[in-house]
Amino acid sequence: MGTIRMNDEERTRMFNESAIRLSELYKGKINTVSKVPVRDLRDFSIWYTPGVAAVSLKIAANPEQSFNMTGRWNSVAILTDGTRVLGLGNVGPEAAMPVMEGKALIFNYLGGVNAIPIPMRVKTQDEFIAVAKALEPSFGGYNMEDIESPKCFFILEKLQKTLNIPVWHDDQLGTASIILAGLINSLRVTGRKIADSTVLLMGSGAANIAAAHLLFAAGFKPGNIIMADSKGVLEPERQDMDSLMINNPWKYQLAMTTNEGRIKGSIENAFKGVDVVISASKPGPDTIKKEWISSMNSDPIVFALANPVPEIWPHAAIEAGAKIVATGRGDFPNQINNSLIFPGVFRGVLDAGARGVNFQIMVEAAYEIANFVEQPSPERIVPTMDEWELYPRVAAAVAYKTVEMNLARKSDSKQGFLKTATEIIESNRKIYSKMMESGLIKNYFGDDKSGR
Repeated sequence: MGTIRMNDEERTRMFNESAIRLSELYKGKINTVSKVPVRDLRDFSIWYTPGVAAVSLKIAANPEQSFNMTGRWNSVAILTDGTRVLGLGNVGPEAAMPVMEGKALIFNYLGGVNAIPIPMRVKTQDEFIAVAKALEPSFGGYNMEDIESPKCFFILEKLQKTLNIPVWHDDQLGTASIILAGLINSLRVTGRKIADSTVLLMGSGAANIAAAHLLFAAGFKPGNIIMADSKGVLEPERQDMDSLMINNPWKYQLAMTTNEGRIKGSIENAFKGVDVVISASKPGPDTIKKEWISSMNSDPIVFALANPVPEIWPHAAIEAGAKIVATGRGDFPNQINNSLIFPGVFRGVLDAGARGVNFQIMVEAAYEIANFVEQPSPERIVPTMDEWELYPRVAAAVAYKTVEMNLARKSDSKQGFLKTATEIIESNRKIYSKMMESGLIKNYFGDDKSGR
């Protein structure tokens, strides 16, 4: 019998049904397992009392020793308030936990990073910042996740200025970095240059505001970038500029510095004659119209990144003339997925004991990902998540750039960092495989292929 092919909607429904069934069986995605040997109860005299007191005193004398003598060096907190989860919106901290656990699983499996989900019941950005500051001694870095805009900008800016560990908002920085990686190869495929390319950023929330700044850092001209939101194109004479200046200064600044041609009006107008559209907007499949793509320059590049349903189905975008189409989903070619970036980035900043992360480091990571694809094509502009060699390479590039920028507590060559990252990630994956083989991790999947 032949294989039954599912359409896009049917496959999406299968993933949803499988996720609910398996989540009820596994009751969570992560676990805590000790890493030190316990031969008998006497070993607790070393790992706990009385021996542990000597370790505490050494750290009390120099708190930086916490990165050498505890698990802090490899621990990341995933912080969220649940106000903007995936494409679901404000579902609250409890409902955010399944997403944060999934993030922790990917951190560990692909980057060898110990990540702890921490959904918070906080009402204001100041409360969020206070909790993050209080928890800093426990972690080597923060990954913020699923926080509504513009609150997320205020929080990220404040924490990056005040904490002595890297603070990363994945919906901003992770999405922007993988967008840049995919865009670098898309331009290579279509024969375009960064300095000459025109880009429409459809949606002006956390992802695309960060993407705009990262594109500037990578050499794109601000005047060649057009920003649009649900009210239309951002430009200095739009009626809501005074309100934006007060409530969302990041969006206001981009309205003043982008769109050199001063295009006005509806989003449809912004599509005309541009090379690239990067959409981080509301789920489709009719958010982007086929006729809008047809009005773009020849060989247009379309990134439709909404989840769980892209703004336009890839086949429809191609029918409209798109040369390259990327989405946020793994069941289509060219998945623009943060999971290609954050495991390697955090592996790198943790291995270097970094005190921070910035746009220059993100550009370095994006180029490392783009260059991993030796022969980019319309259906392969970024690697896939199962190309394991990618993550140590990104980690090494990030760690070494951190050293160059004087943000590192630890120094090594790029090759040295590559060796460290490779050993940590491979060791972690071996442990996971052994647990699967031995049945310590139970296989409840059965015949469930979830669309594969």
